[in-house]
Amino acid sequence: MTRVARQISASGIYHIVFRGVNHCHLFEEDADYRKFLDLLFATKDAVPFDVYAYCLMGNHVHLLVHEGTPGNVSALMHRVLVQYAGWFNRKYARSGALVANRYKSESVDRDRYLLAVVRYIHQNPVVAGIAKDARAYRWSSYRGYLKGNDALLETSLVLDMFSDDHKKAIAEFRAFHQVFDGAERMPSEGKLRTDAEVLSGIKAALGDTAPVALVGIADKKERDRLLCLLRDKGFSIRQIERATGISRGIIAKCRR
Repeated sequence: MTRVARQISASGIYHIVFRGVNHCHLFEEDADYRKFLDLLFATKDAVPFDVYAYCLMGNHVHLLVHEGTPGNVSALMHRVLVQYAGWFNRKYARSGALVANRYKSESVDRDRYLLAVVRYIHQNPVVAGIAKDARAYRWSSYRGYLKGNDALLETSLVLDMFSDDHKKAIAEFRAFHQVFDGAERMPSEGKLRTDAEVLSGIKAALGDTAPVALVGIADKKERDRLLCLLRDKGFSIRQIERATGISRGIIAKCRR
Protein backbone atom coordinates (compact mmCIF):
# COMPACT_ATOMS: atom_id res chain seq x y z
CA MET A 1 0.00 0.00 0.00
CA THR A 2 1.31 3.46 -0.91
CA ARG A 3 2.08 5.60 2.12
CA VAL A 4 0.24 8.90 2.47
CA ALA A 5 2.61 11.85 2.21
CA ARG A 6 3.15 13.73 5.44
CA GLN A 7 1.45 17.08 5.91
CA ILE A 8 3.86 19.99 5.58
CA SER A 9 3.57 22.63 8.27
CA ALA A 10 3.61 26.25 7.07
CA SER A 11 4.93 27.26 10.49
CA GLY A 12 7.52 24.46 10.63
CA ILE A 13 6.01 23.33 13.96
CA TYR A 14 4.93 19.71 14.45
CA HIS A 15 3.32 17.69 17.21
CA ILE A 16 5.02 14.30 16.91
CA VAL A 17 3.84 11.08 18.56
CA PHE A 18 5.43 7.65 18.38
CA ARG A 19 4.74 4.42 20.26
CA GLY A 20 6.49 1.19 21.11
CA VAL A 21 5.80 -1.70 18.73
CA ASN A 22 2.99 -3.91 20.06
CA HIS A 23 2.66 -1.39 22.91
CA CYS A 24 6.04 -2.43 24.32
CA HIS A 25 7.87 -0.11 26.69
CA LEU A 26 10.28 2.37 25.16
CA PHE A 27 11.81 3.05 28.57
CA GLU A 28 12.52 0.51 31.30
CA GLU A 29 14.42 2.66 33.80
CA ASP A 30 15.49 6.27 34.44
CA ALA A 31 18.70 5.85 32.43
CA ASP A 32 16.61 5.12 29.32
CA TYR A 33 14.63 8.35 29.61
CA ARG A 34 17.86 10.29 30.09
CA LYS A 35 19.48 8.57 27.10
CA PHE A 36 16.64 9.53 24.78
CA LEU A 37 16.75 13.17 25.90
CA ASP A 38 20.54 13.22 25.54
CA LEU A 39 20.27 11.86 21.98
CA LEU A 40 17.61 14.43 21.13
CA PHE A 41 19.79 17.24 22.45
CA ALA A 42 22.90 15.96 20.64
CA THR A 43 21.00 15.84 17.35
CA LYS A 44 20.49 19.62 17.43
CA ASP A 45 24.05 20.11 16.12
CA ALA A 46 23.47 17.96 13.04
CA VAL A 47 19.80 18.79 12.37
CA PRO A 48 18.88 22.22 13.81
CA PHE A 49 15.50 22.34 15.53
CA ASP A 50 13.78 23.72 18.64
CA VAL A 51 11.82 21.75 21.21
CA TYR A 52 8.79 23.57 22.63
CA ALA A 53 7.43 20.67 24.69
CA TYR A 54 7.93 16.98 25.32
CA CYS A 55 6.62 14.14 27.44
CA LEU A 56 8.18 10.69 27.61
CA MET A 57 5.66 8.08 28.74
CA GLY A 58 6.40 4.40 29.27
CA ASN A 59 5.33 3.22 25.83
CA HIS A 60 4.95 6.44 23.84
CA VAL A 61 6.45 9.89 23.37
CA HIS A 62 5.08 13.34 22.56
CA LEU A 63 7.29 16.04 21.04
CA LEU A 64 6.45 19.57 19.92
CA VAL A 65 9.26 20.71 17.65
CA HIS A 66 10.08 23.49 15.22
CA GLU A 67 12.29 22.39 12.35
CA GLY A 68 15.25 24.64 11.54
CA THR A 69 15.03 23.96 7.80
CA PRO A 70 11.80 23.09 5.93
CA GLY A 71 11.49 19.32 5.65
CA ASN A 72 14.24 18.37 8.11
CA VAL A 73 11.84 17.03 10.75
CA SER A 74 12.04 13.68 8.95
CA ALA A 75 15.84 13.67 9.21
CA LEU A 76 15.57 14.58 12.88
CA MET A 77 13.19 11.74 13.73
CA HIS A 78 15.07 9.18 11.65
CA ARG A 79 18.36 10.03 13.33
CA VAL A 80 17.00 10.00 16.88
CA LEU A 81 14.84 6.90 16.57
CA VAL A 82 17.49 4.80 14.81
CA GLN A 83 20.11 5.71 17.39
CA TYR A 84 17.83 5.16 20.37
CA ALA A 85 16.43 1.86 19.08
CA GLY A 86 19.96 0.55 18.44
CA TRP A 87 21.11 1.57 21.90
CA PHE A 88 17.98 0.13 23.57
CA ASN A 89 18.24 -3.18 21.71
CA ARG A 90 21.90 -3.61 22.61
CA LYS A 91 21.26 -2.77 26.25
CA TYR A 92 18.38 -5.22 26.64
CA ALA A 93 19.67 -7.89 24.22
CA ARG A 94 16.63 -7.64 21.98
CA SER A 95 16.23 -7.42 18.21
CA GLY A 96 13.73 -6.07 15.75
CA ALA A 97 11.73 -2.87 15.56
CA LEU A 98 11.22 -0.82 18.70
CA VAL A 99 8.89 1.87 17.37
CA ALA A 100 5.49 0.96 15.90
CA ASN A 101 5.00 1.87 12.23
CA ARG A 102 5.72 5.49 11.32
CA TYR A 103 5.66 8.24 13.87
CA LYS A 104 2.66 10.57 13.65
CA SER A 105 3.27 14.23 12.88
CA GLU A 106 0.62 16.94 12.95
CA SER A 107 1.11 20.47 11.69
CA VAL A 108 0.59 23.15 14.35
CA ASP A 109 -0.09 26.48 12.67
CA ARG A 110 -2.16 28.57 15.06
CA ASP A 111 -0.95 30.21 18.27
CA ARG A 112 -4.04 29.15 20.21
CA TYR A 113 -3.70 25.60 18.99
CA LEU A 114 0.01 25.56 19.84
CA LEU A 115 -0.74 26.44 23.47
CA ALA A 116 -3.40 23.72 23.62
CA VAL A 117 -0.89 21.17 22.32
CA VAL A 118 1.69 22.23 24.94
CA ARG A 119 -0.89 21.77 27.69
CA TYR A 120 -2.11 18.47 26.25
CA ILE A 121 1.44 17.10 26.15
CA HIS A 122 2.18 18.14 29.74
CA GLN A 123 -1.11 16.72 31.03
CA ASN A 124 -0.55 13.24 29.57
CA PRO A 125 0.74 11.74 32.85
CA VAL A 126 -2.17 13.28 34.76
CA VAL A 127 -4.78 11.95 32.35
CA ALA A 128 -3.07 8.53 32.48
CA GLY A 129 -3.32 8.57 36.28
CA ILE A 130 0.42 8.24 36.93
CA ALA A 131 0.95 11.76 38.33
CA LYS A 132 -1.26 13.97 40.48
CA ASP A 133 -0.29 17.05 38.48
CA ALA A 134 2.04 18.00 35.63
CA ARG A 135 4.78 19.19 37.98
CA ALA A 136 4.98 15.82 39.69
CA TYR A 137 6.09 14.04 36.51
CA ARG A 138 9.85 13.96 35.89
CA TRP A 139 10.00 13.19 32.19
CA SER A 140 8.18 16.12 30.63
CA SER A 141 9.15 19.70 29.84
CA TYR A 142 6.66 21.23 32.29
CA ARG A 143 9.15 21.71 35.13
CA GLY A 144 11.68 23.08 32.65
CA TYR A 145 9.28 25.92 31.90
CA LEU A 146 8.89 26.75 35.59
CA LYS A 147 12.57 26.50 36.52
CA GLY A 148 14.24 27.53 33.26
CA ASN A 149 16.89 24.83 33.70
CA ASP A 150 16.24 22.53 30.73
CA ALA A 151 18.87 23.08 28.03
CA LEU A 152 16.83 21.08 25.52
CA LEU A 153 13.87 23.48 25.69
CA GLU A 154 13.12 26.71 23.84
CA THR A 155 10.57 28.38 26.13
CA SER A 156 10.44 31.97 24.93
CA LEU A 157 7.90 31.44 22.14
CA VAL A 158 5.31 29.90 24.46
CA LEU A 159 5.94 32.16 27.47
CA ASP A 160 5.83 35.32 25.35
CA MET A 161 2.28 34.40 24.38
CA PHE A 162 1.28 34.91 28.01
CA SER A 163 3.24 38.05 28.92
CA ASP A 164 6.39 40.04 28.18
CA ASP A 165 7.09 39.96 31.92
CA HIS A 166 8.80 36.62 32.70
CA LYS A 167 7.37 36.15 36.21
CA LYS A 168 3.86 36.98 35.04
CA ALA A 169 4.26 34.66 32.04
CA ILE A 170 5.25 31.77 34.33
CA ALA A 171 2.26 32.43 36.59
CA GLU A 172 -0.14 32.53 33.65
CA PHE A 173 1.50 29.43 32.14
CA ARG A 174 0.79 27.54 35.37
CA ALA A 175 -2.79 28.83 35.54
CA PHE A 176 -3.35 27.83 31.92
CA HIS A 177 -2.39 24.23 32.73
CA GLN A 178 -4.68 24.12 35.76
CA VAL A 179 -7.86 24.66 33.73
CA PHE A 180 -7.30 21.66 31.47
CA ASP A 181 -10.40 19.44 31.54
CA GLY A 182 -9.57 16.89 28.87
CA ALA A 183 -12.17 18.17 26.39
CA GLU A 184 -9.70 19.45 23.83
CA ARG A 185 -8.73 17.01 21.09
CA MET A 186 -5.35 16.21 19.65
CA PRO A 187 -4.02 14.18 16.68
CA SER A 188 -6.49 11.81 15.01
CA GLU A 189 -9.27 13.27 17.16
CA GLY A 190 -9.82 16.48 15.25
CA LYS A 191 -8.35 19.96 15.62
CA LEU A 192 -9.71 22.56 17.99
CA ARG A 193 -12.60 24.66 16.77
CA THR A 194 -12.00 28.36 16.23
CA ASP A 195 -13.46 30.86 18.71
CA ALA A 196 -16.12 31.81 16.14
CA GLU A 197 -17.06 28.15 15.63
CA VAL A 198 -17.29 27.58 19.39
CA LEU A 199 -19.52 30.64 19.91
CA SER A 200 -21.74 29.62 17.00
CA GLY A 201 -22.05 26.11 18.41
CA ILE A 202 -22.93 27.38 21.89
CA LYS A 203 -25.59 29.73 20.45
CA ALA A 204 -27.09 26.86 18.48
CA ALA A 205 -27.16 24.62 21.57
CA LEU A 206 -28.88 27.28 23.70
CA GLY A 207 -31.50 28.16 21.10
CA ASP A 208 -33.39 31.32 22.13
CA THR A 209 -31.13 32.00 25.13
CA ALA A 210 -28.11 34.18 24.38
CA PRO A 211 -24.85 32.88 25.95
CA VAL A 212 -24.25 36.15 27.83
CA ALA A 213 -27.76 35.97 29.28
CA LEU A 214 -26.94 32.87 31.34
CA VAL A 215 -25.07 34.87 33.94
CA GLY A 216 -28.24 36.86 34.72
CA ILE A 217 -30.68 33.94 35.03
CA ALA A 218 -32.23 34.13 38.50
CA ASP A 219 -33.30 30.47 38.53
CA LYS A 220 -30.02 28.69 39.33
CA LYS A 221 -31.45 25.28 38.47
CA GLU A 222 -32.33 26.49 34.98
CA ARG A 223 -28.92 28.14 34.60
CA ASP A 224 -27.19 24.94 35.69
CA ARG A 225 -29.36 22.88 33.35
CA LEU A 226 -28.18 24.97 30.42
CA LEU A 227 -24.55 24.76 31.55
CA CYS A 228 -24.86 20.97 31.79
CA LEU A 229 -26.35 20.97 28.31
CA LEU A 230 -23.26 22.75 26.98
CA ARG A 231 -20.93 20.32 28.79
CA ASP A 232 -22.90 17.40 27.34
CA LYS A 233 -22.43 18.93 23.88
CA GLY A 234 -18.65 18.66 24.34
CA PHE A 235 -17.75 22.29 25.08
CA SER A 236 -14.90 22.71 27.55
CA ILE A 237 -15.14 24.69 30.78
CA ARG A 238 -12.85 27.36 29.36
CA GLN A 239 -14.92 27.71 26.18
CA ILE A 240 -18.17 28.07 28.15
CA GLU A 241 -16.56 30.57 30.53
CA ARG A 242 -15.44 32.79 27.64
CA ALA A 243 -18.84 32.67 25.92
CA THR A 244 -21.06 33.19 28.98
CA GLY A 245 -18.95 35.10 31.50
CA ILE A 246 -19.80 32.52 34.19
CA SER A 247 -16.85 31.48 36.38
CA ARG A 248 -15.18 28.15 35.72
CA GLY A 249 -15.85 27.01 39.30
CA ILE A 250 -19.61 27.18 38.76
CA ILE A 251 -19.37 25.52 35.34
CA ALA A 252 -17.21 22.67 36.70
CA LYS A 253 -19.87 21.77 39.26
CA CYS A 254 -22.57 21.38 36.63
CA ARG A 255 -22.73 17.66 36.03
CA ARG A 256 -25.83 15.56 35.44
